[in-house]
Amino acid sequence: MPGVPLINPADAVNRAADLRRVFRYSFSEYNTTVSNIYSDIPKELPDELFEEIIQSSSFRLERIISKGHSTPKGEWYDQDKDEWVILLKGSAGLLIEGENEIVYLKPGDYIHLPAHLRHRVEWTAPGEETVWLALHYQT
Repeated sequence: MPGVPLINPADAVNRAADLRRVFRYSFSEYNTTVSNIYSDIPKELPDELFEEIIQSSSFRLERIISKGHSTPKGEWYDQDKDEWVILLKGSAGLLIEGENEIVYLKPGDYIHLPAHLRHRVEWTAPGEETVWLALHYQT
């Protein structure tokens, strides 16, 4: 085929071996593992489950699993850091202090909650797990 460079098959095999060594080295050097956000969800959830995925001095990423949970009546979250949260599975209702309407969240919906914006979870789906991914960070 005109204009397409020919590759020596031996060179292609050597390049593939080089790439495998590079990737194997990268994974073992940094102790990187593959996990799944939907794995290891307990069948029984008497309380909401908060699991740290990764943390540094400037941010914390956590998985939250709810099943029919809500913030206790009269209580509000009032956090020192900004929070960006995405709902990955299930559904939830979030109330922002001073607002009259509950924000309905479905899979794929995300919201930014600035530090000290008082909010509460009014409800999460009772018949299924609600899986959130929350990023807490300092601005």
